[in-house]
Amino acid sequence: MLKEYLTIENVVGPVLLIKHVTGVKYAELVEIEFPDGSRGLGNVLEVTKDAALVQSFEGTAGLNNTQTRVKFIGRGMELKVSKDILGRVFDGLGRPIDGGPELIADKKLDINGSPINPIARDYPSDFIQTGISAIDGLNPLVRGQKLPIFSGSGMPHPKVTAQIARQARVLGKREDFAVVFAAMGITFEEADYFINEFRSTAAIERAVLFINVADDPTVERIATPRMALTAAEYLAFDLDMHVLVIMTDFTYYCEALREVSAARKEVPSRRGYPGYLYTDLATIYERAGRIKGRKGSVTQIPILTMPEDDKTHPIPDLTGYITEGQIILSRDLHQRNTYPPIDILPSLSRLKEKGIGEGKTRDDHSALSNQLFAAYSRGKEAKELAVILGEAALSQTDKKFADFADALEANFISQGEDENRTIEETLDIGWKLLKILPRHELKRVSDELVDKYMDNK
Repeated sequence: MLKEYLTIENVVGPVLLIKHVTGVKYAELVEIEFPDGSRGLGNVLEVTKDAALVQSFEGTAGLNNTQTRVKFIGRGMELKVSKDILGRVFDGLGRPIDGGPELIADKKLDINGSPINPIARDYPSDFIQTGISAIDGLNPLVRGQKLPIFSGSGMPHPKVTAQIARQARVLGKREDFAVVFAAMGITFEEADYFINEFRSTAAIERAVLFINVADDPTVERIATPRMALTAAEYLAFDLDMHVLVIMTDFTYYCEALREVSAARKEVPSRRGYPGYLYTDLATIYERAGRIKGRKGSVTQIPILTMPEDDKTHPIPDLTGYITEGQIILSRDLHQRNTYPPIDILPSLSRLKEKGIGEGKTRDDHSALSNQLFAAYSRGKEAKELAVILGEAALSQTDKKFADFADALEANFISQGEDENRTIEETLDIGWKLLKILPRHELKRVSDELVDKYMDNK
């Protein structure tokens, strides 16, 4: 028999202090009955000798200390899972919001899960094609990798996110592929956009959506990514599927952590965020990967908006330490109407070389990628020099590199929102652009590759 408590001592924001409790565990699920008879959920944040600190997922409006009942369930928060979760839309706590029936669960899984044991990890090695040249050609996504997108306020990361979700697939033999999408703190308009994008392209049939909108309880955002990853792990490691998890926006997630931390009166760290922000993010990001002996995999693309486009802000800074690279969106490219506005020079995929090459993409991929990077960098430098000294100060070779940089942005980086390029098309565009440069300047591709690919384009 579960005990009910009427011993709420204090309420601060979404956090309740409950006295005289016994047998309570950390992260235990809590049922809260409000004075009007409505019920909500929460979980245990902290336990002392005879008190428990509980965060309410439904907020604390209408709650009072003497009439609100609290019941400790004796288990952590769980997600019902079965193969029928594909094609469904849930709220941030895993409850259906698409008008469909309640899920008949094959099993219930604790959403907190655990990071994959390093000994059991298999190294990421398979290329995932997103159909976006600036990613596939230069900073490719590898199955089992965690590759975040760093964006800014007003940037088109929702469009880029939706395009990746629609187009992503594993190359080679036919594999079961699914997308798990988690939205945290987004607007109603964004939520409608994502849901309609999935439904209008039939991508919903291989997707699971978890939607937490801006006016949902803030603390619900803390559970949302864990719900999504629990669903992904079930699809990957129970059903042998390759799962791409896209989570947006981690800035709102971290702000929810900061709000709860302030309510708990914890000593703040950088910019008011809790000192355990790094650890908390790691418990989410490290749930990506492959397991030896298992066919399935979990690949992550977290999206975060950098406050004031500041890459040194704690959220992108700590994310960069944990993940294997980053894709950075450029405000300058966006203002020049380039879509997707991916800034390729500071972007990085640390696992690039593990997922490309002969038998995976094409034998010229690595060398061509290095050549495009080098030529674009030199072209950008030439353009900056022209701004300072005038175009007349540039040599003929520098002018060629400047032209190459413009052409790369216009023809390689830029593409349509619905344009799904194969990796072969992406690499062929790269070779065509290299024709702008004198052949003796192509120092990062071998003569054999030039003869095989560029001279035939």
